[in-house]
Amino acid sequence: MSRLPRLALLAALLGLAAPATSADAGDFAAKQRRYPRVKAAAADRLAAVETSFRDVGAAWPPRGVYIRGFKTEGQVELWAATAKPDEAWVLVRSFEVCAASGALGPKRRMGDLQVPEGFYHVSLFNPVSDFHLSLGVSYPNAADRFHSRGHAPGNAIMVHGNCVTIGCLPLQDGPIEDLYLAAMMARDAGQQTIPIHIFPCRLDEQSCQDQLATLAATRPDLADFWAGLRPGYDAFTDTGTPPVVRANRDGSYTLVRPRTRS
Repeated sequence: MSRLPRLALLAALLGLAAPATSADAGDFAAKQRRYPRVKAAAADRLAAVETSFRDVGAAWPPRGVYIRGFKTEGQVELWAATAKPDEAWVLVRSFEVCAASGALGPKRRMGDLQVPEGFYHVSLFNPVSDFHLSLGVSYPNAADRFHSRGHAPGNAIMVHGNCVTIGCLPLQDGPIEDLYLAAMMARDAGQQTIPIHIFPCRLDEQSCQDQLATLAATRPDLADFWAGLRPGYDAFTDTGTPPVVRANRDGSYTLVRPRTRS
Protein backbone atom coordinates (compact mmCIF):
# COMPACT_ATOMS: atom_id res chain seq x y z
CA MET A 1 0.00 0.00 0.00
CA SER A 2 1.33 3.41 -0.89
CA ARG A 3 0.93 4.84 2.62
CA LEU A 4 2.34 1.88 4.52
CA PRO A 5 6.04 2.81 4.37
CA ARG A 6 5.24 6.11 6.09
CA LEU A 7 3.15 4.30 8.70
CA ALA A 8 5.82 1.69 9.25
CA LEU A 9 8.37 4.43 9.85
CA LEU A 10 6.01 6.19 12.26
CA ALA A 11 5.39 2.92 14.11
CA ALA A 12 9.11 2.29 14.34
CA LEU A 13 9.65 5.74 15.81
CA LEU A 14 6.90 5.04 18.36
CA GLY A 15 8.58 1.80 19.34
CA LEU A 16 5.82 -0.40 17.91
CA ALA A 17 8.14 -2.24 15.54
CA ALA A 18 10.98 -2.85 17.96
CA PRO A 19 12.08 -6.50 18.25
CA ALA A 20 10.66 -8.23 21.29
CA THR A 21 12.90 -8.67 24.30
CA SER A 22 12.45 -10.42 27.62
CA ALA A 23 11.34 -7.07 29.02
CA ASP A 24 8.27 -7.20 26.75
CA ALA A 25 6.85 -10.28 28.48
CA GLY A 26 3.78 -9.33 30.49
CA ASP A 27 3.98 -5.71 29.39
CA PHE A 28 3.49 -5.78 25.62
CA ALA A 29 -0.28 -6.41 25.74
CA ALA A 30 -0.76 -3.61 28.26
CA LYS A 31 1.04 -1.19 25.97
CA GLN A 32 -0.99 -2.32 22.98
CA ARG A 33 -4.27 -1.87 24.86
CA ARG A 34 -3.53 1.82 25.22
CA TYR A 35 -4.53 2.15 21.57
CA PRO A 36 -8.32 2.50 21.08
CA ARG A 37 -8.71 -0.15 18.37
CA VAL A 38 -6.79 -2.76 20.31
CA LYS A 39 -8.60 -1.87 23.52
CA ALA A 40 -11.97 -2.23 21.80
CA ALA A 41 -10.97 -5.45 20.05
CA ALA A 42 -9.74 -6.96 23.32
CA ALA A 43 -12.98 -6.02 25.09
CA ASP A 44 -15.08 -7.54 22.31
CA ARG A 45 -13.02 -10.51 21.16
CA LEU A 46 -10.26 -11.59 23.56
CA ALA A 47 -12.48 -13.99 25.49
CA ALA A 48 -13.57 -15.64 22.22
CA VAL A 49 -9.96 -15.89 21.07
CA GLU A 50 -9.05 -17.61 24.33
CA THR A 51 -11.95 -20.03 23.86
CA SER A 52 -10.81 -20.85 20.32
CA PHE A 53 -7.40 -21.80 21.71
CA ARG A 54 -8.74 -23.89 24.55
CA ASP A 55 -11.28 -25.66 22.30
CA VAL A 56 -8.49 -27.22 20.21
CA GLY A 57 -6.14 -27.93 23.10
CA ALA A 58 -3.78 -25.02 22.52
CA ALA A 59 -2.07 -23.44 25.50
CA TRP A 60 -3.45 -20.16 26.85
CA PRO A 61 -1.79 -17.76 27.27
CA PRO A 62 -0.12 -18.89 24.04
CA ARG A 63 3.16 -20.78 24.35
CA GLY A 64 3.71 -19.93 20.70
CA VAL A 65 1.78 -19.09 17.54
CA TYR A 66 2.58 -19.67 13.87
CA ILE A 67 0.94 -18.07 10.82
CA ARG A 68 0.77 -19.70 7.37
CA GLY A 69 -0.61 -18.11 4.21
CA PHE A 70 -1.73 -19.84 1.01
CA LYS A 71 -2.25 -17.70 -2.07
CA THR A 72 -4.24 -20.07 -4.31
CA GLU A 73 -6.53 -21.15 -1.50
CA GLY A 74 -6.86 -17.60 -0.18
CA GLN A 75 -6.33 -18.65 3.43
CA VAL A 76 -4.32 -17.55 6.44
CA GLU A 77 -3.94 -20.17 9.16
CA LEU A 78 -3.24 -19.63 12.86
CA TRP A 79 -1.46 -22.53 14.58
CA ALA A 80 -0.50 -22.71 18.24
CA ALA A 81 1.52 -24.82 20.65
CA THR A 82 -0.17 -27.02 23.22
CA ALA A 83 0.75 -27.00 26.90
CA LYS A 84 3.23 -29.87 26.34
CA PRO A 85 6.45 -28.96 24.50
CA ASP A 86 6.71 -32.34 22.76
CA GLU A 87 3.23 -32.28 21.23
CA ALA A 88 2.40 -31.23 17.67
CA TRP A 89 1.04 -27.72 17.25
CA VAL A 90 -2.69 -27.45 16.56
CA LEU A 91 -4.72 -25.43 14.05
CA VAL A 92 -6.69 -22.78 15.91
CA ARG A 93 -8.36 -20.90 13.06
CA SER A 94 -8.32 -20.52 9.30
CA PHE A 95 -9.13 -17.05 7.99
CA GLU A 96 -10.29 -16.14 4.50
CA VAL A 97 -8.16 -13.71 2.51
CA CYS A 98 -10.79 -11.29 1.23
CA ALA A 99 -8.92 -9.58 -1.62
CA ALA A 100 -5.99 -10.53 -3.84
CA SER A 101 -3.49 -8.98 -6.22
CA GLY A 102 -0.77 -10.31 -8.47
CA ALA A 103 -0.34 -13.94 -9.48
CA LEU A 104 1.44 -17.05 -8.27
CA GLY A 105 5.15 -16.51 -7.85
CA PRO A 106 7.28 -14.53 -5.41
CA LYS A 107 7.46 -10.79 -5.06
CA ARG A 108 10.57 -9.40 -6.73
CA ARG A 109 10.16 -5.65 -7.20
CA MET A 110 8.37 -2.67 -5.76
CA GLY A 111 5.08 -2.10 -7.53
CA ASP A 112 4.75 -5.58 -9.04
CA LEU A 113 1.54 -6.18 -6.99
CA GLN A 114 2.84 -9.58 -5.91
CA VAL A 115 2.25 -11.15 -2.51
CA PRO A 116 5.60 -12.53 -1.28
CA GLU A 117 6.30 -16.24 -1.01
CA GLY A 118 8.84 -17.47 1.50
CA PHE A 119 9.74 -17.61 5.16
CA TYR A 120 9.19 -14.51 7.27
CA HIS A 121 8.20 -13.38 10.75
CA VAL A 122 6.01 -10.69 12.32
CA SER A 123 8.07 -7.51 12.09
CA LEU A 124 5.51 -4.97 13.28
CA PHE A 125 2.34 -4.61 15.35
CA ASN A 126 0.51 -1.54 14.02
CA PRO A 127 -2.50 -0.57 16.15
CA VAL A 128 -3.02 2.67 14.18
CA SER A 129 -2.99 1.18 10.68
CA ASP A 130 -4.85 2.77 7.80
CA PHE A 131 -6.24 -0.75 7.39
CA HIS A 132 -7.74 -1.23 10.85
CA LEU A 133 -4.99 -3.36 12.46
CA SER A 134 -1.93 -4.83 10.81
CA LEU A 135 0.88 -7.28 11.39
CA GLY A 136 4.03 -6.59 9.41
CA VAL A 137 5.67 -9.31 7.34
CA SER A 138 9.49 -9.19 7.39
CA TYR A 139 9.77 -8.90 3.60
CA PRO A 140 12.26 -8.44 2.03
CA ASN A 141 14.57 -11.05 3.51
CA ALA A 142 18.08 -11.86 2.26
CA ALA A 143 16.76 -14.26 -0.40
CA ASP A 144 14.29 -11.65 -1.69
CA ARG A 145 17.01 -9.01 -1.96
CA PHE A 146 19.13 -11.40 -4.01
CA HIS A 147 16.29 -12.16 -6.42
CA SER A 148 15.39 -8.48 -6.86
CA ARG A 149 18.69 -8.20 -8.76
CA GLY A 150 19.47 -4.65 -7.82
CA HIS A 151 15.93 -3.32 -8.16
CA ALA A 152 14.01 -1.97 -5.16
CA PRO A 153 12.23 -5.09 -3.81
CA GLY A 154 9.42 -3.17 -2.14
CA ASN A 155 8.43 -3.32 1.52
CA ALA A 156 5.57 -2.71 3.97
CA ILE A 157 3.90 -6.06 3.34
CA MET A 158 1.21 -6.66 5.94
CA VAL A 159 -1.52 -8.97 7.11
CA HIS A 160 -4.19 -6.34 7.71
CA GLY A 161 -7.90 -5.53 7.74
CA ASN A 162 -10.05 -3.42 5.45
CA CYS A 163 -10.23 -5.94 2.59
CA VAL A 164 -8.06 -4.09 0.04
CA THR A 165 -4.59 -4.99 -1.20
CA ILE A 166 -1.74 -4.37 -3.62
CA GLY A 167 0.52 -7.14 -2.37
CA CYS A 168 -0.60 -7.77 1.21
CA LEU A 169 -2.80 -10.44 2.82
CA PRO A 170 -6.04 -8.66 3.77
CA LEU A 171 -8.67 -10.07 6.10
CA GLN A 172 -12.03 -8.76 7.22
CA ASP A 173 -11.74 -6.50 10.25
CA GLY A 174 -13.14 -9.08 12.68
CA PRO A 175 -10.66 -11.81 11.69
CA ILE A 176 -7.68 -9.44 11.78
CA GLU A 177 -8.69 -8.46 15.30
CA ASP A 178 -8.63 -12.12 16.36
CA LEU A 179 -5.29 -12.80 14.66
CA TYR A 180 -3.77 -9.60 16.03
CA LEU A 181 -4.92 -10.38 19.57
CA ALA A 182 -3.55 -13.93 19.40
CA ALA A 183 -0.17 -12.67 18.19
CA MET A 184 -0.21 -9.90 20.79
CA MET A 185 -0.83 -12.36 23.62
CA ALA A 186 1.87 -14.72 22.33
CA ARG A 187 4.41 -11.91 22.31
CA ASP A 188 3.21 -10.75 25.71
CA ALA A 189 3.88 -14.29 26.99
CA GLY A 190 7.44 -14.13 25.66
CA GLN A 191 7.44 -15.34 22.04
CA GLN A 192 10.04 -13.09 20.49
CA THR A 193 9.74 -14.39 16.92
CA ILE A 194 6.35 -15.19 15.39
CA PRO A 195 6.89 -16.98 12.06
CA ILE A 196 4.81 -16.13 8.99
CA HIS A 197 5.36 -18.56 6.11
CA ILE A 198 3.65 -17.80 2.79
CA PHE A 199 3.25 -20.42 0.06
CA PRO A 200 1.81 -20.31 -3.48
CA CYS A 201 -0.51 -23.20 -2.57
CA ARG A 202 -0.50 -26.36 -0.44
CA LEU A 203 2.70 -27.90 -1.70
CA ASP A 204 1.84 -31.46 -0.67
CA GLU A 205 -1.34 -31.54 -2.77
CA GLN A 206 -1.26 -32.83 -6.34
CA SER A 207 -3.44 -30.02 -7.66
CA CYS A 208 -0.88 -27.54 -6.36
CA GLN A 209 2.01 -29.43 -7.92
CA ASP A 210 0.20 -29.59 -11.27
CA GLN A 211 -0.53 -25.87 -11.17
CA LEU A 212 3.06 -24.96 -10.35
CA ALA A 213 4.46 -27.34 -12.97
CA THR A 214 2.35 -25.67 -15.66
CA LEU A 215 3.51 -22.21 -14.65
CA ALA A 216 7.15 -23.28 -14.34
CA ALA A 217 7.25 -24.92 -17.77
CA THR A 218 8.39 -21.63 -19.26
CA ARG A 219 10.00 -20.30 -16.05
CA PRO A 220 12.61 -22.76 -14.73
CA ASP A 221 13.62 -20.16 -12.16
CA LEU A 222 10.20 -20.55 -10.58
CA ALA A 223 10.55 -24.32 -10.48
CA ASP A 224 13.83 -23.95 -8.58
CA PHE A 225 12.37 -21.36 -6.24
CA TRP A 226 9.30 -23.43 -5.37
CA ALA A 227 11.45 -26.53 -4.87
CA GLY A 228 13.41 -24.49 -2.33
CA LEU A 229 10.25 -23.86 -0.31
CA ARG A 230 9.44 -27.54 0.00
CA PRO A 231 11.88 -28.55 2.79
CA GLY A 232 10.50 -25.88 5.13
CA TYR A 233 6.93 -26.77 4.20
CA ASP A 234 7.52 -30.50 4.75
CA ALA A 235 9.33 -29.92 8.04
CA PHE A 236 6.14 -28.62 9.61
CA THR A 237 4.07 -31.42 8.12
CA ASP A 238 6.52 -34.03 9.40
CA THR A 239 7.22 -32.67 12.88
CA GLY A 240 4.13 -30.65 13.75
CA THR A 241 6.44 -27.86 14.90
CA PRO A 242 7.17 -24.66 12.94
CA PRO A 243 10.66 -24.90 11.47
CA VAL A 244 13.42 -22.35 11.63
CA VAL A 245 14.35 -21.48 8.04
CA ARG A 246 17.27 -19.22 7.15
CA ALA A 247 17.08 -16.95 4.12
CA ASN A 248 20.46 -16.92 2.39
CA ARG A 249 22.19 -14.19 0.42
CA ASP A 250 22.42 -16.48 -2.62
CA GLY A 251 18.61 -16.55 -2.85
CA SER A 252 18.16 -19.97 -1.28
CA TYR A 253 16.59 -21.14 1.98
CA THR A 254 18.20 -23.45 4.53
CA LEU A 255 16.19 -25.54 6.96
CA VAL A 256 17.92 -25.02 10.30
CA ARG A 257 15.86 -26.95 12.85
CA PRO A 258 12.34 -27.31 14.21
CA ARG A 259 11.30 -24.24 16.15
CA THR A 260 10.86 -24.34 19.89
CA ARG A 261 9.44 -21.57 22.00
CA SER A 262 11.63 -18.49 21.50
